[in-house]
Amino acid sequence: MKSGNRMITILGPTACGKTQLAVALADKTGGEIISADSRQVYRGMTIGTGKDLDDYLIEEKKIPFHLIDIVAAGEEYNLFRFVSDFKNVLDEIIKRKKLPVLCGGTGMYIEAVLKNFAIPDVPVNEAFRKTLENKTDQELQELLKSYKTLHNETDTENRRRLIRALEIAHFAAEKKVIPEKLFEGESYVFGISMPREIVRKRITERLHKRLEEGMIEEVKQLLDSGVSASRLIRYGLEYKYITQYLLEEYSYDEMVRLLNIAIHQFSKRQMTWFRGMERRGININWVDGMLPMEEKLKQIESLLEK
Repeated sequence: MKSGNRMITILGPTACGKTQLAVALADKTGGEIISADSRQVYRGMTIGTGKDLDDYLIEEKKIPFHLIDIVAAGEEYNLFRFVSDFKNVLDEIIKRKKLPVLCGGTGMYIEAVLKNFAIPDVPVNEAFRKTLENKTDQELQELLKSYKTLHNETDTENRRRLIRALEIAHFAAEKKVIPEKLFEGESYVFGISMPREIVRKRITERLHKRLEEGMIEEVKQLLDSGVSASRLIRYGLEYKYITQYLLEEYSYDEMVRLLNIAIHQFSKRQMTWFRGMERRGININWVDGMLPMEEKLKQIESLLEK
């Protein structure tokens, strides 16, 4: 399996084994992994984000990875920063004549790369935001759809993100921004498919394992280090519910129950995004996640050689 001028993307919902497959593929090809995970960028957020760095070791051999542990917890990290960081890392990997393997579950980040959506660093536009103040969420969603950018597919359930997406789309339209090419070679996308009930089981088992491994203590350490509770809550899922538990808003059992439900819902939203990517013209080759690793690798290799 030669690298050539190629990039491979491995995507899928949480708990489906993306990292293990990407690492095995990178090991076989001499590739390097670029993480596309909006929370694994943060230092100190390890257990809650599933940042299993041991996964990047194969028989004591460390597989190179990028865009993990690159900013302090509490900082703002967004799509613009990701695209910029991705481009810098990609250029270095290509210079080394290695195969870039993009791996993650943050659909917006992955789609931005695959569609060469290099967005500008958009400043806050208070005047524009003021024009949106009295609009309903539905009106904002309809307005966003009128812009021909990736951001009309953003998370429209969150008003803050919705307004930011409109701000970026407005800036791009007003300045007539033309996206630069992020990658100009051959791009192959592989998704891991797994029966829904298996994913659900793995999510629940993994949650209890992480709680046993010290996930609550990790969140407490972040709070003690000065990261605000409001910031951790904005990071969502584990950081949101455990912070609320530490603030005594939930009992332990209620926190675990609600968090488990939230992760299941998140997994479904990930798959909804990936199916949307297919409708928007991105070809995803689905690999059976229940196959042994060698079989998954053979399936990918046979598709690459066609």
